[in-house]
Amino acid sequence: MRIGYARVSTADQSLDLQMDSLNNAGCERIYTEKASGAKDDRVELQKALDALREGDVFVVYKLDRLARSTKKLIEVYEQLVKLGVELVSVCDGLDTTTPTGRAMFKMIGVIAELEREMIVERTKAGLAASRARGRKGGRPKTDSKKIERALKLYDSHEHSIADIETMTGVKKATLYRELNIRKDKLSKVE
Repeated sequence: MRIGYARVSTADQSLDLQMDSLNNAGCERIYTEKASGAKDDRVELQKALDALREGDVFVVYKLDRLARSTKKLIEVYEQLVKLGVELVSVCDGLDTTTPTGRAMFKMIGVIAELEREMIVERTKAGLAASRARGRKGGRPKTDSKKIERALKLYDSHEHSIADIETMTGVKKATLYRELNIRKDKLSKVE
């Protein structure tokens, strides 16, 4: 069975062009959606994927109708491979029912993996260069005097956490972390 999926990003856009293309591609069932491609919880896409069975062909007008990022596109493709389903993108000329189409899609995956690895390498190199210059990275530590003042205000039971945060500049999470540290130290003493 050939199952199609058509998507536009906004309610005022038309699905007609995609529907005509998917019908011409021989789709027996077409799922349509008006939702952003950036959303991961697209209901009709999930219904289309759930309807697919081994030997089926999943057809889209263009790959960007299926996913906005290469990572997401590869995740969907891997799901199709597990199901034994082929993928056809009409405008992109991609057809995984052919050896060339499968090879092209695998090349997209290799390029995406290379891109991810290069980002990791650049990040590591940047962090190493910063460390070599004496920078540690991360958030700056809160002034210990401010923390002491915040703890005293907390202990007075006269101020709310929000008030203490405003008065001292010590964030709520930092105050709670310091309170937990203090509590742990007291429990070890006992």
